[in-house]
Amino acid sequence: MNQQQHEPYRRRRPALSCLECRRRKLKCDRSNPCGRCVSTETQCNYRIHQEKPGGRHRQTRRISSSSVPSPPAVHPASPLSHVDLIRHTTSTTCNVTTSTSNRTASDHGGRENETLNAAASTLGPNDLSNTPGANEIQNPTRPRFVDPELHHLRERVRRLERSLVHVPVHDISQAGRDVLAGESGMPDAQIILNKTRIMRWSHWVGIAKEFEPIISCYGAICGFGDINSFKSAETRALIVETSGLLQKCKSVARTLKIGRPSRCLSSLNFDLTPPSREVADKMAVLYFQSFESTHRILHGPTFWRVYERFWSNPESASGILRLQVLLVIAIGSSLAPHVESDSGLRQQVHQWIYAAETWLSGPLEKDRLNISGLQIHCLVMLARQVFSIGGEFIWVSSGSLIHRAMQIGLHRDPKHLPPMSVLQAQLRRRLWATILELVVQSSLDSALPSRISFDEFDTEPPANSNDNEIGESATELKPHPKETFTGTSMQIILLDSLPTRLRILSLLNGLNSELSYLDVLDLSADILQTCRQWNTFARENKASGVTPFHQNLLDYLLRRFLIPLHCPFANKARVNPLFHYSLKVSIDTAMTIASPEPDEGFFNLMAIGGGLFKEGIRYATSIISLELLAQVETQYLDGALHRNSHYINPLKKAIAEMTSQSLERIRQGETNVKSHMFLCMITAQAEATEEGISGEGRVAKGARDSISLCLELLQNRLGTTSLSIPTPDVESIIGERDDYTYGLDFDMDFFLAETGFS
Repeated sequence: MNQQQHEPYRRRRPALSCLECRRRKLKCDRSNPCGRCVSTETQCNYRIHQEKPGGRHRQTRRISSSSVPSPPAVHPASPLSHVDLIRHTTSTTCNVTTSTSNRTASDHGGRENETLNAAASTLGPNDLSNTPGANEIQNPTRPRFVDPELHHLRERVRRLERSLVHVPVHDISQAGRDVLAGESGMPDAQIILNKTRIMRWSHWVGIAKEFEPIISCYGAICGFGDINSFKSAETRALIVETSGLLQKCKSVARTLKIGRPSRCLSSLNFDLTPPSREVADKMAVLYFQSFESTHRILHGPTFWRVYERFWSNPESASGILRLQVLLVIAIGSSLAPHVESDSGLRQQVHQWIYAAETWLSGPLEKDRLNISGLQIHCLVMLARQVFSIGGEFIWVSSGSLIHRAMQIGLHRDPKHLPPMSVLQAQLRRRLWATILELVVQSSLDSALPSRISFDEFDTEPPANSNDNEIGESATELKPHPKETFTGTSMQIILLDSLPTRLRILSLLNGLNSELSYLDVLDLSADILQTCRQWNTFARENKASGVTPFHQNLLDYLLRRFLIPLHCPFANKARVNPLFHYSLKVSIDTAMTIASPEPDEGFFNLMAIGGGLFKEGIRYATSIISLELLAQVETQYLDGALHRNSHYINPLKKAIAEMTSQSLERIRQGETNVKSHMFLCMITAQAEATEEGISGEGRVAKGARDSISLCLELLQNRLGTTSLSIPTPDVESIIGERDDYTYGLDFDMDFFLAETGFS
């Protein structure tokens, strides 16, 4: 019996907007052609759905302002496999009338075809317009007269075929697939504004029931919780003591920040004296061995020539040359051990970064709007994140950077511009790729749009070549295969993953986007596949120059997109096992970020870094902390706590390592103390649960001990040995609750986002 007779007919509301307005998600006036297509000089096409009540057959007709004949329709009863569909849609070069029917699974092994058909059946017109790998991104050379929806469908089927290999959807029942297809991660996403920042990714962590004892204690310490809700007088005394210590930490932190140039408008005389030649050489070499692998800003041979010219007469060097040299030295110094780079150099580095930022923000002269000016802009943005100088506001600066880059034509490939040397063409392509990387990373951290799309540039990827192979007099370039490691290989890998990461940002940051679980699985599979390919490439090219720092940095830049992507569904995994994969990916990613490959330079970077180097740690901390508390509580109730320690012990070790790292950050310049306090409270809560006792007093004691240790470190940095700030009483603390909520740079409000908001 024909299976079509038993399938219920599903009514669909006809789409009346033109295809282009639907793809761009804009309101259409439904004229022929519509006003928006006329204004943008775009071909205006319509699709009219004529539904028959007798079955699933759907006919489509395309109406265009230019009369183009349509080919014969495909008969609904013909068995069209997904491979045939790809061939058919690829060969289509005009208007097409299509209809689909149920297809047998005999051609391709049954289960995979069944999964493909189930997933494809969920694709409506809106799904096609939101499909990852849109036609402009995946195939920019597509003729304009190909039906856009057919192209979207072809790309969707291709991605589904590829994802069947490594996405855990093909082993679940039809009902399970229906749940996954219809599940949205952010149906009514709540936006939280804290310290002028939008926070979204870890919002659900703050409302997890496992955090309730910590939220209560933290609120009472900061003055916006009810201290009388704690039954034990000893616990209340600990909270009062911790509140006083926290206020002292805030006072010391304010004193430490007084010397920052940004705190005084008259502080415009920056010390631009370079360190000794020996120190400068070492730090510049460290920069080119590390950051220049992923952020191609400078051409090595060219830089070293101007570097020698700078040292031949430092006093007469131009401002641009001086800033470029000093910023390279500064960024390289972040990888040196703290004791080695602390002989006044760290304070000088901050002066150089402020000076460069001031130079960039000055009146726009010609020397700002050129390649050298953009190089300094990129170096400043990287340095600000490395040294945590306004790193959380990089997204704001990235807008100015990309506008300046487009102003001088970096978004157009050099082949479209007047003739230029091979070196200049490659330098422009590398610099544009670096700018794109800075933009997408800042967009992830700020939870704001990336402000760039593949419709807005056509610059090709840089060649896979080493710097010494591109001379100023070179007339042609023979790039190496992708399998060969060069100084540009890592940037090319990042650029290859850019469409996937931009799609993730679009789904996460879009105002009207819907994050479906099938999209999450598809996009995360692409990121994980890129990570696997990179790690295989790194192992095979260790002898060619791939270092543990390279491996850690590129892995970090890619993997950190996975936690926000899976974050909404990982929370649901505790009540719905169908989403367990999201929880697993989140935990695995967090553990990888918390425990990278051993490398002294990368450890030093993560101990002082801000911006993207801090945000990834925040994600990892929130995920691992919640998993530890949830697992300890579950296994205690199940009576399997000591039998399943093989899972809990790595989580404890990761928390201990992050606690030590937060302490090291305070030693090296961080004024935050709440991060360390948060981790100590997590450890105390886990220990109390393991022992089967109330965590109230243990959590309060953990917070008190943490703040006491942090205060001692801050005072050592300030050069004092005794307390000189009187301890305020409880009433004065409660009266400053707003100051507590928004006081420190890197506080628990990120992890406990609900705290302090009504």
